[in-house]
Amino acid sequence: MALASMTVIPVAAPALAWQDNGGQCPSSETRRQRGRGIGSMLGGIAGAVGGRMGGVGGMIANNLPIGEMLGEAIASLLDQCEQQKAAAATDEALRGGVGTSVEWQSETRAGVTGRSEVTAQQAEAGGGDCMTVTDIVIVDGEETRAPKRMCRRPPSTRYVRV
Repeated sequence: MALASMTVIPVAAPALAWQDNGGQCPSSETRRQRGRGIGSMLGGIAGAVGGRMGGVGGMIANNLPIGEMLGEAIASLLDQCEQQKAAAATDEALRGGVGTSVEWQSETRAGVTGRSEVTAQQAEAGGGDCMTVTDIVIVDGEETRAPKRMCRRPPSTRYVRV
């Protein structure tokens, strides 16, 4: 009886390895997010499993839907843990309102820092509101800025990138 050989390719292995590592970020610079689609998918799953955010900071960072919080220009510069930090900074800045700036620093790569700044807020018809948030990422001295519009529409209390 012959056995067939099968190759299994774990598509989300970096995300699973990160979660199984006690919440610690991987130290390898080669681990990069494959794009906004994967981040959105994993963030959506984490959000569905984790429910509403609140309480412990690590729980918040692990449950943020990255694809809804970060633009592709910023996400492509960051590894998974940096994306989590950037998304958490955006979330915290949104809670602070206009004029709030929240900084973060990479634990996996030297020379990688960033911040999220809320620069404007507009009311929308129907009771919703939108904020303009600028993500600033510095990788080895090179600054990248990416403004984004984040809105929440009733009954949701969460801001999403539009």
